Amino acid sequence: MNIAQKPIVVVGSVTMDMVTRAKNIPRVGQTLIGTGFETTPGGKGANQAVAAARVGYPVKMVGMVGQDVYGPALLENLTHAGVGTDAMEPVAGPSGLAPIFLAENGDNAIIVVPGANGRVDPAYVDRHAALIRSAGMVLCQLEIPMETLSHTLSLCAQAGVPVMLDPAPAAALPEPTWKQVAWFTPNETEAAFYLENESKPEEAAQQLLAKGLRGVVLKRGGEGAYVAIAGGESGWVRAFQVEAVNTVGAGDCFNGAFAAALLEGHDPFAAARFASAAAAISVTRPGAQASMPSRAEVDAFLAAHA
Repeated sequence: MNIAQKPIVVVGSVTMDMVTRAKNIPRVGQTLIGTGFETTPGGKGANQAVAAARVGYPVKMVGMVGQDVYGPALLENLTHAGVGTDAMEPVAGPSGLAPIFLAENGDNAIIVVPGANGRVDPAYVDRHAALIRSAGMVLCQLEIPMETLSHTLSLCAQAGVPVMLDPAPAAALPEPTWKQVAWFTPNETEAAFYLENESKPEEAAQQLLAKGLRGVVLKRGGEGAYVAIAGGESGWVRAFQVEAVNTVGAGDCFNGAFAAALLEGHDPFAAARFASAAAAISVTRPGAQASMPSRAEVDAFLAAHA
């Protein structure tokens, strides 16, 4: 089977975002009057799965939801977006939850409560090992237990399946991780966590590659993305200028679209431009998964910005 025919498999979190809108994000001890509230499906794993599915690539999700009021809604939303959920398992207890404070300028502060995501263990991964081995690429994040991530990376390494790791929320990684990851995609804050000294993006990328990574994409918001390949080219893919309404999920949108474009045969820089366009569209809309653009929308956006 050609790798372009193999699905993206996301091993990660599925969360219900609980979004509180206000003029500003409250400081410690401060009480503000909010301007709105809604619940919307999120979780970095599910966000990336939906992003890839929305641009037309086959995606399977490996994760858990709780047996609460949110679990069925989270599964239904994934299915509606075109994500395969046959490997999803409901477990006793709450689903993952993420209270989000969203300011008028698009800034956000998030607390992630793992819930069922904390129950995604190595035994669960093993139950779906055949699916993971069938992937063209596996997408992982850090909202599931670290031992589960390590187990997934080892499984992928043995099967020769490339892994894209979004190190969010940033946490110390086991040493073998660096050589098991094909693409490492931190934002500015996350990249700084893994470096001893504050560095410019160009230097930071090289320092990260020196740890054993094969490819790095530094997601820098309005600056764009800096792409670096071990033993190969490095350079900027500049961001598209849009008026941001909500930046929640923009990095996840980038990852899902980037993986899809890579598996379709685009070179990393073309793939990053495609992903940047998808992310640019997403920040002009409210919600995380609700903001993910379709393939037609991304193609039209790129044509308009040729």
